[in-house]
Amino acid sequence: MSEERVTHSGGCHCGAVRFEVDAPAVLEVNDCNCSICTPYGGYAHLVVPRSRFRLLRGEDRLTTYSFNTGVAKHLFCCVCGVKSFYVPRSHPDAYSVNARCLDPSTIEALNVGSFDGQNWEQHVHELPEAGQ
Repeated sequence: MSEERVTHSGGCHCGAVRFEVDAPAVLEVNDCNCSICTPYGGYAHLVVPRSRFRLLRGEDRLTTYSFNTGVAKHLFCCVCGVKSFYVPRSHPDAYSVNARCLDPSTIEALNVGSFDGQNWEQHVHELPEAGQ
């Protein structure tokens, strides 16, 4: 499915971190039940190539958390604690943007699927390529 991309703006709760991402107006995202997504709750994974993501401000406000394999880089605003995007283990050359942190004015629809992150190794092959 090749849908025309629009520029979405988004950021953390306090506004210290702001970014843009080029993606379709109808977003296909995944909800995950892994050990970090479950307690965080409400993270709608929109995986995009790094070339379609631009950090506008707040690099100095991001703090990084990694665990297990250390491949994923979970980036949190040090002011408000919101993880609006991160580097996912499944796509280390991309970003997973929390679609719920995008400004709603450019989103026509948010279609939420599910991913079994509790059994990551058995299901990672089911994830779409970044930007698909």
